Amino acid sequence: MYTRIAHAVAGTLILTSLLLTVLTENNNWLWITTFVGVNLLQNAMTNWCLLHQILKKIGVKDEGSSCSV
Repeated sequence: MYTRIAHAVAGTLILTSLLLTVLTENNNWLWITTFVGVNLLQNAMTNWCLLHQILKKIGVKDEGSSCSV
């Protein structure tokens, strides 16, 4: 469950920042996209995600991987 929520949050943040960049014509919104991309890369290298830790603290149950068969 953690992975599905993390992917949904990352996708939402990326799409929102891109939409805000286009609508406001202010390129500073792309810093959010940059932050998410760096966080995803860091997660791939270290297998640690701050959002997973936050989800554990608020009581979200981990039901396994979203890609499991």
